[in-house]
Amino acid sequence: MTIETPMMVTFIGYLLTTLLIGYIAYKATTTLSDYILGGRQLGPAVTALSVGASDMSGWLLLGLPGAIYLSGISEVWIGVGLVLGAFFNWILVAPKIRSFTEKANNSHTIPEFFENRFADKSHTLRFISAITILIFFTFYVSSGLVGGAILFEKVFGLDYITALVIGAVVIVSYTFLGGFLAVSWTDFFQGCLMLLALVILPIVALNELGGIEQTSQILQQTNPDYAALFKDFSWLGFFSLMAWGLGYFGQPHILSRFMAIRSVDDIPMSRNIAMIWMIISLIGALAVGLVGIAYYANAPLENPETIFIFLSKALLNPWVAGIIIAAILSAIMSTIDSQLLVCSSVIVEDFYKNFAKKDVSENELVWISRFSLLAIAILATLVALDPQSSVLGLVSYAWAGFGSAFGPTILLALFWHKYNRFGALASIVTGAVVVIAWPMLKAEYGGIFALYEMIPGFILAGIAGVVTSKLTQHMDQESSKIYAQLNSK
Repeated sequence: MTIETPMMVTFIGYLLTTLLIGYIAYKATTTLSDYILGGRQLGPAVTALSVGASDMSGWLLLGLPGAIYLSGISEVWIGVGLVLGAFFNWILVAPKIRSFTEKANNSHTIPEFFENRFADKSHTLRFISAITILIFFTFYVSSGLVGGAILFEKVFGLDYITALVIGAVVIVSYTFLGGFLAVSWTDFFQGCLMLLALVILPIVALNELGGIEQTSQILQQTNPDYAALFKDFSWLGFFSLMAWGLGYFGQPHILSRFMAIRSVDDIPMSRNIAMIWMIISLIGALAVGLVGIAYYANAPLENPETIFIFLSKALLNPWVAGIIIAAILSAIMSTIDSQLLVCSSVIVEDFYKNFAKKDVSENELVWISRFSLLAIAILATLVALDPQSSVLGLVSYAWAGFGSAFGPTILLALFWHKYNRFGALASIVTGAVVVIAWPMLKAEYGGIFALYEMIPGFILAGIAGVVTSKLTQHMDQESSKIYAQLNSK
């Protein structure tokens, strides 16, 4: 793929802009609270697009269009499940977690919140939840780095390893400097850019193909089943795709945005912006996959997840293509930066401050956060070294891990006063173990084990939490008292 100067200039200009934002945020970051949660001062619009951009990642511009390009519209059920999950996450979790985490000794991380919510003086709950976050985020960050490597590989003609390293350096740089503020501000602009790209590209492609009617005819000839919503339907597959929505309740990088919004009163407006953005973006990603089937009817792509990249390069003016391709990097960066920040926050708040020195300066803690972020990025890069890695595959594993381990734990912690520290520990461990073990059972036995690991993980974690809390109720009266305090007006 040849590189035209206008596209290169536009693309590099975008990268320099993100670094500038990182530097500005660096100057505004003085305390650990600033670095981790931006001082809980995010406005509704920034929160909404930051949630959306950090949530959707490269999956929105690479994974989903690639799945639609490969299999047709039947893959859309993932999107339906995600919309429902995101909506209920805003309704059920956002207001309570914003309020509870501030009241619970101003908790900055999910593990710290669990410890304060359940008065766990042993630190066991905090330690286990922090380890869980680091394990699954390593895979999640790896998925983003794979997406970044695919982008640099296909656009600039680099080999995979070189592309992976360059992508990692670019993505880590501004997050290292500016922390939460840099991440949130860049996510806002990246969210706008992603939306613009997903609206423009399908329209241009449809025009190039001769309109909707002509495109439909080509699609029908190329893949007669492209519009079959229930192609190769099975209830197992249907529930597996819809179950992606359950994952929202346990994603730390999304929950941290709820924790950082300026006020609970800002949440309804932020929710409306986020949901509109999400629905339009998902429709755009669906459209990209479908027009890609028609456009490349006579020359199918080797890697379906590159459909957005190739369409942009083939159809758009080089200046516009540079911006659109930058949107792909935006999607990737907006998730990786959030995840790296959560990891560094966990290392400092839940390990270093808890188990090492107690009296350290704010400046020292901020710098420890930065270098922790760098260490996780290096580890995730090593995981991503396999050029055969799938963006969607890595995301689905990490998404299930968080959804199962933390989803039931968060919901029960926010809504059930009898939930205690033993129940919370049982939920986290059960959810994580099921997600890790289920793929092994799937490979060995198939059948019911072909079900997406999110479903058994989420259900069994919830049951384990409820049953354990009931059995140990006499051993922990403190959790109910704390819940009453947190739930008071």
